[in-house]
Parts: sequence; C-alpha cells; structure tokens
Amino acid sequence: MQMFAPDARSADPLLRPFSLRGLDLRNRIVSTSHASMLDDGGMPGERYQAYHEEKARGGIGMTMIGGSAMISRDSSWGGGQLNLTDDAVIPHLAAMADRIHAQGAAIMCQISHLGRRATALGGAWLPAIAPSRVRETRTRSFPKEMDRADIDRVIADFAAAARRCQEAGLDGVETLTGGHLIGQFLSPRTNRRSDGFGGSAANRARFALMVHEAVRRAVGDDFVVGIRYVVDEGGTDGLTADEALEIARMIQAEGHVDLFDCIYGRMDSDLLLTEDNMPGMFQPQAPYLSHIRAFRQAVSLPVLHAGGIRDVATARHVLRDGIADLVGMTRAHIADPHLVAKIAAGDEDRIRPCVGASYCLYRKAHCVHNPATTRETTLGHAIPRSPAPRRAIVVGGGPAGMEAARVLAERGHRVTLIEAAARLGGQILVAAKAPGRRDLLGIIDWRRSELGRLGVDVRLNTWAEAADILAEAPDIVVVATGGIPDLDWLGG
Repeated sequence: MQMFAPDARSADPLLRPFSLRGLDLRNRIVSTSHASMLDDGGMPGERYQAYHEEKARGGIGMTMIGGSAMISRDSSWGGGQLNLTDDAVIPHLAAMADRIHAQGAAIMCQISHLGRRATALGGAWLPAIAPSRVRETRTRSFPKEMDRADIDRVIADFAAAARRCQEAGLDGVETLTGGHLIGQFLSPRTNRRSDGFGGSAANRARFALMVHEAVRRAVGDDFVVGIRYVVDEGGTDGLTADEALEIARMIQAEGHVDLFDCIYGRMDSDLLLTEDNMPGMFQPQAPYLSHIRAFRQAVSLPVLHAGGIRDVATARHVLRDGIADLVGMTRAHIADPHLVAKIAAGDEDRIRPCVGASYCLYRKAHCVHNPATTRETTLGHAIPRSPAPRRAIVVGGGPAGMEAARVLAERGHRVTLIEAAARLGGQILVAAKAPGRRDLLGIIDWRRSELGRLGVDVRLNTWAEAADILAEAPDIVVVATGGIPDLDWLGG
C-alpha cells in the first residue's frame, strides 16, 4: 500500500501512523461505516467507489464501507445495503480496494445481520429473525425466534461474508452490535431466551463469540477483525456499562478481535439514532467521551470512537488524552473529504465544517452545504478554472449567493457580492437563533472566510438597482435574493 505519513514523531496526534494486526494506517483519522445508499442493486458500483475514493484522495487513514452490509438474505431493510450474500460482490469490492489503496488509505467493510430490524416486506420477503420474539420499535417487525439451525446458518454467513471481503483485497471487516443481531443477543432488553444463548452475560455473549471465532477461522491471522461495540445502552433495562465491559473482556480474551469501534446508546428509533449513535447539533460535541474513556481504560485492545466528533480540535483532544486510539470523523468527511490533506498542508482554517445538521443521515449521505459529496461522478470536489475570466455580480448574501460568489471566484472570475443587509447569511441567521441550532452559523462563517481569501468584493448595506449593476459592465449576473414566504393561503 502507498504510504503518506508525517513520521511517528509528528507533533499532531491526528497525523501519527497506527498499526492494527500488521495493517499500517498512515494516520489516525477514520471514516466509519454508514449507509450511503449509493449502491447499484447491492453492489458497490462507480458512484459508491468514487464517494469513498475521494476521502482516500483527501488523505484519510482508513475508510470503512458497508453500513450494515447484509450477510444473509433475511437481513434486508428493503434496499441501500451492500449485498455480501454471494460471490458476485467480489469483483466490485476488488475494484474498490484497488482504488482506495492507490490513494494510500486502508479499507474495511462492516458486515452485519439486522436481526429484528430487517423487513419482511422487501428483498427476499423472508421473516425477520431475532434471539426472542420482541417487537422492533422502528420497523415494527415481529421477529421469529431463532432456533439452532438459524444460529448456525447466520454464523456461517458471517464467515462467508468476511471471506469474500478478504478475497477482494480489503484490509479487514467489522461486525456490529447495537440494535443489530449480535447486539440483540447481548442485550437483556431483546434476549429473553432460557437456553445456552440467554440469561447470564456469558450465555448472551455466546453468539458473538461464535461469530468471531468463525470469522477468524475463515480469514486467518493476517486480516483485521473489528467490532462496532455498544459500551452502554443507557436506560434501566438494557445492556449496562458493567455488563458491556464484562462481555468485552470475554471477546478480548478469545483473541479473535483486533479493535473495538465504540458507540453509546440504542438505535431502535429515529430519535435514539440522532441522540445516541449519531448525535446531531442539538447534542453537545462528542457527548459520550467519558463513557469511552472509562471503557478504554479497562480494555487492552485499541479503541476507535465516532460519535459527534465534528471538528479537528475535538479529535485531537480524544487522541492526546488517551480517550481513544483512532477517531471516526465520518460526517466531518461528508462535509469535507479533504479534511486530512488540509491539516497536513497547514490549511486547517479552510476545512469546510460539519454543522451537525444530520441532513446526511436522512438524505443518502448528502451534505447540507457540500453538494459535491455523493455526486463525485457528476459534480466533483475540484472546481475547474475558467479559460476566460469574466466580471461577475452576485446579488444576495445568503447561503446561495455566498456559494455562487465563492464558486465563481474559485473559477477565476472577478466577483462582486451585493447584500442589502448589514451582515451576510440571509435566512441562516434566523435559523441559527433557534434552540440548539447555533452551529448552522458554520455554513456562513466558512463562506465568509473563503470569500475573503478569494478576494471577492463584498458590499453590505447596498441595494442592487439595475442601473448600479449595469454600471459595473458585468458578463455574469446571479440573482440570489431568496423568496417571499407564501402565507396568503394560511389562516390565523
């Protein structure tokens, strides 16, 4: 693998190399697995590959793909997952691994079974299965309680999926606990069994231990195996921090796992997803670091954490204080896939900030203020220079006008931005006043900084009359003055 790295003595902990079972990462910044919905019928095609390749080009240490990649035909939520159930996926994964490695980054895939989160109303139209017949909140599934044949089949499916990833040239896989099948066995909320897979923590851990033993047997010793692990489900009836740690030590003692990718909380409702697993702007930055710190101090395996780490300063704090060994900045990379390259180049102030809007969570990994992300095949992140620079006037200093002015200036045009108000920002200034929405100002602050860097002539407190615009002899005029709310049809 091509390696770019400041040496191990780098003063910046984010840029120091890290090794996992012989896999050398050029730095400690990771994009964790998520469902981008960019697959082509379950295969990682061109759009999927280009999306992750851009992060690798931008200097990331490792990108993790999959986002609940299905290992069994009864693990579908209806579309949008990678399908690892047969060998047809191997050539696609191999092409992707080559592209990521060519950019100097590592690549792992999350392999999972949804258990009771699966739907019976799509995919193969198979019933959802689970440790016990406990209805799933988010999908409303009534699962079939797994018998031993189901258990053995799913374990074999995990091993087969891991083998396919290894054959394709990926660097590793990770399983997933949380609200997925392995986590459903671990949690007393969802595991009501009275056989050898239920009851005590040791019994509830048996399925997880069997899965990882089978995976390790399938891939051998020279392949990274991680587990995305819930360190505490929160509440009173779920997996507690003490039991989660007890089970983690069992997993660690077996020797089949190389990395804990630690998360907090539950995911069986949209609210819990945005509060716990993927905390948005209404949560404090990185709200679960104290839980991760306590877990890290009690285990010997490396720990990765991704949970609301949206800025570089927080990421450095996580590493410098020994809270985790690797940091997941997944949504930060959706906002700016070149984040690491900008750090290395000394352009940290030019990183497009993640504002935690969670738009990416419900809009197929689209970013609320980076339209190029997920559109790499049609839009791209590099703005080409114009062969013939022109004179451009942009009327309106809201987010649309600021972006138009920024792109025009990046293309080499001479740009003037005219805004009637005393401040740039438009409706974002109003939105940011709502409780928990202050971080939206990052959309405006970043663009204001970029306009200054690019030399855009910004005129505030200025009305743009037709004669004034024509007096500038522009070649291009962009009117971005927004709209007027259509309230006439509303009573009250």
